[in-house]
Parts: sequence; C-alpha cells; structure tokens
Amino acid sequence: MNQIIRQPFADAQAAFPFVISQGRNIETRIYQRRYPTFNYGAHVPVVTEGNAWAIGTMFFTVDIVGEAKFISGAANDLPFSAATRDQAAHDYAMIGAGWEWNLEEVNQSALYGIPLSDVKAMSSSQAIERMLNNIAMVGSTEKSWTGLVNSTAISRIDVAATGTGSSTFWSAKTNDQILQDINDLLGSIRDNTAEVEWADSLRLPPEAFRLLNNRRLGAGDGVLNLLDYLRKNNVYTAETGQQLDIQPLRELANASQDGGGRMLAYRRDEEVLRFHLPMPRRVLQPRQKSIMGYEQGAIARTGGTEWRLPGAAAYADEITAP
Repeated sequence: MNQIIRQPFADAQAAFPFVISQGRNIETRIYQRRYPTFNYGAHVPVVTEGNAWAIGTMFFTVDIVGEAKFISGAANDLPFSAATRDQAAHDYAMIGAGWEWNLEEVNQSALYGIPLSDVKAMSSSQAIERMLNNIAMVGSTEKSWTGLVNSTAISRIDVAATGTGSSTFWSAKTNDQILQDINDLLGSIRDNTAEVEWADSLRLPPEAFRLLNNRRLGAGDGVLNLLDYLRKNNVYTAETGQQLDIQPLRELANASQDGGGRMLAYRRDEEVLRFHLPMPRRVLQPRQKSIMGYEQGAIARTGGTEWRLPGAAAYADEITAP
C-alpha cells in the first residue's frame, strides 16, 4: 500500500486551520493526562463554585450571643438573644503557561501525517498543576498567601522532648511516646475549642509516615504495625467511632520553624478550609503570533488555600530531622 504524502503548506496563514484542528486534539490529550503527584484535592477541599472571572469571593459569618436565666412567672425582663454578623473577602488571581510551534514543525507534521507533538502542551499543563499544588500547600509570597502547611493562624507547638537524649524526633522515641505526641495534638484541638472542634485527618512527613508503618507492636514479632494500631486507637476514633485519616505529605518534611518535620491535625471540611479554584485549568485557542510561529496556552484562576476555622487545626513540629 502506498503511503499518502500530504502537501506542505505554502505559508503560515495557510497552515493555520491545520494548527487549530491539531490544537483541539492536543487539548483532549491534556485532559486525559493525570497528575497524581500534585493531588492537592486529597488534602484540601477544592471549591470551584462561583463565576470563573470573579475578582474574588465574599462570605458572611453569624454568631449568637445571649444566655438564659431563672425567672419568675411574672417576669417582664426576659433575657433576649442577639445575632452578630460579619463579612470577609478573598481575592482570586490568574496563572498560565503556554507552548508554541513553528512553520517547519507544522508542515512536517502535515507532510508525514504525524500529529503535532503534545509534549510541550503536557509540560505547560503540568507546570500549571505544579503551581496550583504549591499554592495549595505553601501559598505564594508574591500574593502574601499561606497554604495548608504554613498558616500563621494555626496554633503550633514543638512535640515533647521525651526521646533518647531529650530528642523530639520520632526515630529516637518509643511507640508509646509517638502515640502520646499524636494524641496530645488531637486532644489540643478539643481543649482549645471547648470541645467544639475535632480533627479527623492527620498529615505527616513521609519519613514519619514510613516509620509508623515499619514499627511493629510488642517485641517486634507482632503482625500489627504502629500505623494500623493508630488508625483504630486514637482520641478522635475513641470519641466519634470514625477512623482517623492518616496520609503522608511531602511538603511537611521541612515545614517546621527550624526546618524539621511538621505534623498537621485538622478537620478536613470546606467549612474549615478550602482551596479556591473558580477556574480549573482551561486550554485557550491556538493563534498565529508571527510570520512563522503559532502559540497556545492554558490558564487557571485560584484564590489559594483559605483557613476559615483555624481552631479546627494544629501543628506539631520537630518530629523528624531537617
């Protein structure tokens, strides 16, 4: 069978319809690609509500004040309750990345019947996802945003120096001492909020997570490791009957004030925190940018991670070495 050879385009303008059709194919392949490494949605609730082009979001809070008291049957001074209202705003910003082709690439693609390479598009798309993940986890200094692992609104402590040689690191602690560190952090959220809030999620530096998984109970000949035991035996599970969600998070490896490992306990709920993503990654139409060049891009709009109820979270530092 003879191979069909396509006629190359004479100029960039003639090639533009081909670029348009190829751009749409590449867009489809971009959205078929998955980026499990940047799975910020597993740790921060992602909120996509609202208009994609809004400058930000505004929300209102309501609190109730007042209390009951003893009264007589003829009382005319009943204590009345009152509601106080407040509002807050959070701004959005746009990010983007692009890729380009030249006339030579387009003509060779048409000549040999080979689709335009999607490598550049994948790279740009991955750059956007990487930036969204970084914003979700640690915020942006340019925008003065903090993230999941470094918010100044969250209470912070160093774990007890009860390990060998007065060390705080889990590698120098016994199983019981490690469990005490975790339960102390979970319990601090209950104490600090007068038993109102609790933490249903625990995020650990990868080194600390692996240590829990590798430590076996008893004299080392048991079949239950420390991680399995912790999921079922902690103050949150004892109080609610629900299993504690424990996952590793690489951004915690050096998140402490001294560059060591940080542990995060929090209630993973949109009411507590949210990652604003009013416009998830969106691919733009290709366009001719010069005599022999074309370009295409992708954009997204985000407001970063917003902690709305910081009392439902707490940090504990120095569980692993820097």
